Amino acid sequence: MSDSPILDRVSGPADMKVLSDAELGLLAAEVRREVINVVSETGGHLGSSLGVVEMSVAIHAVFNAPVDKLIWDVGHQCYPHKILTGRRDRMRTLRQGGGLSGFTKRSESDFDPFGAAHSSTSISAALGFAMGREMGMPVGDAIAVIGDGAITAGMAYEAMNHAGHLGKRLFVILNDNDMSIAPPVGAMSTYLNSIAEKGPLAMLKAAAEGLEAALPGPLRDGARRARQLVTGLPGGGGTMFEEFGFSYIGPIDGHDMGQLLATLRAARARATGPVLIHCVTVKGKGYAPAEAAADKYHGVGKFNPETGEQAKAKSNAPSYTSVFGNALTDEAARDPRIVAITAAMPSGTGLDIMAKRFAARVFDVGIAEQHGVTFAAALAGSGMKPICAIYSTFLQRGYDQIVHDVALQNLPVRFAIDRAGLVGQDGATHAGSFDVGYLSNLPNFTVMAAGDEAELVHMVATAMAHDAGPIAFRFPRGEGVGVELPARGVPLAIGKGRVLREGTDVAILSFGAHLSEALLAAEALAGEGISATVADARFAKPLDTGLIDQLARHHAALVTVEQGAIGGFGAHVLHYLANSGQLEGGLALRTMHLPDRFIDQASPAAMYAEAGLTEGDIAATAKAALAKQGRVRARPRLV
Repeated sequence: MSDSPILDRVSGPADMKVLSDAELGLLAAEVRREVINVVSETGGHLGSSLGVVEMSVAIHAVFNAPVDKLIWDVGHQCYPHKILTGRRDRMRTLRQGGGLSGFTKRSESDFDPFGAAHSSTSISAALGFAMGREMGMPVGDAIAVIGDGAITAGMAYEAMNHAGHLGKRLFVILNDNDMSIAPPVGAMSTYLNSIAEKGPLAMLKAAAEGLEAALPGPLRDGARRARQLVTGLPGGGGTMFEEFGFSYIGPIDGHDMGQLLATLRAARARATGPVLIHCVTVKGKGYAPAEAAADKYHGVGKFNPETGEQAKAKSNAPSYTSVFGNALTDEAARDPRIVAITAAMPSGTGLDIMAKRFAARVFDVGIAEQHGVTFAAALAGSGMKPICAIYSTFLQRGYDQIVHDVALQNLPVRFAIDRAGLVGQDGATHAGSFDVGYLSNLPNFTVMAAGDEAELVHMVATAMAHDAGPIAFRFPRGEGVGVELPARGVPLAIGKGRVLREGTDVAILSFGAHLSEALLAAEALAGEGISATVADARFAKPLDTGLIDQLARHHAALVTVEQGAIGGFGAHVLHYLANSGQLEGGLALRTMHLPDRFIDQASPAAMYAEAGLTEGDIAATAKAALAKQGRVRARPRLV
């Protein structure tokens, strides 16, 4: 007999319409077990998905997706949603090559109307769908589910302000679990907690006349007096959300199926304008190891579902992130002016290491990269030495501030850019593909990339010693290559690379962590009788033009290699060689970079293979360039 008798009857939300409220409660329990079992085999975002199981069931039972548009902010909590929308049989392909995305994805299902993986976009998207409906498009209701961490970002308030102004029917469900990845910070978190502490239903304002009457007794009884209980304002002043023009319902227990169903049904029946429903939930709900963990099992590898013990791969080298965190803490111990800024990712960026020792000098600004960059700019203006530790993909959100508040004013903000290159299971949304291009074209910027973990230690020291303007250094996710770490970082000469291997036929000029692949390619070429030089550029800006001149002068072919998109390091080398006339003398130049497309999730090795950036691809590119010059002189491999 199946241990999921109700879930077995649900192939899509339409099948939930015939279930009783009691059966919907049982369905939620079965979905929770399914999520735990799936993620124990695949890894993924467990805690956030467990926190919205009842909410997912209730929303799909009350609304009519896919005509109604359900938008999950970030999307990492969408596993129950995927199970309920016809994808249960594919859940064990989650985050794998050719499998389901770990986030919502338009191309994957009609039930995913808007792709996400960066936070705080859901209200803007839901409002866009709502206005499409108002203009005659075949769209039903629009429902955005946003977390208390995601709602700290300015974009959420821009959207609420606009939604309140337009006044059209729209539902925003605030998933308040008091935990994003790290505990949420700032006044918004305090404000939401103050509301939630007042009781199971703190406030209700009718979305249209008669909404209160439509609510069941337990909700209706306290509605009229609840406003003063929450705010303490004379005359019943509203919440901040109501000041934006939203009708506010809540907080309600996001794990109580009865409360959820009653509230959603009443709101759906009566609402005419924007409504915010405040649900209090527990991240990791229903799975003791997740509830007990500090991060609530936000992101996990494969684990034992009985004990919660995660399978840890044996590491041969420290992670780049930990090397950065330790090197920065070492520098901070010697310089009290060093301060660090993160956007809700202290552990992901390694800043938790510094925070344990120098808590007053580490600032978590919440999911607010724009604010974090400008905050750092002014810290630099005051004479401090700020470092913004932000993933490449998230730093994109602060680009206007990087241009106008940092580069234009030539303020010495340091940028530590984690997750450079392809990142594996999180896929295209989290890839660090574009930072070299979007930073290297800015005046006043210095841009570096670490070829290995020892170089990263030196680049931390370089950044801290550099006061002439903004400086950035990038490094990948995962463990290093196993080189010996220096006892202390030494500032590098700005704009100077290094030669690691000398040859005579072809030069491979690497920028960043693909250096190890370049060295392997040189070994492979040597086995075929081709002599290769391998150099580590270190800097995309300023370029080491002396090194480039030397490589161009003494080799028939030059191949640049980088873990970034077209328009990055290779483009700068190409522009320099073209403008200095060195391409007119017969040099064969090839630039190897990520292809001009987004690459879906797989293992990093598989993703780089798809990108054409393996050691074999590098060797093949070098041989083809030499063949064009008539300079291949391959010899049989010695046995």
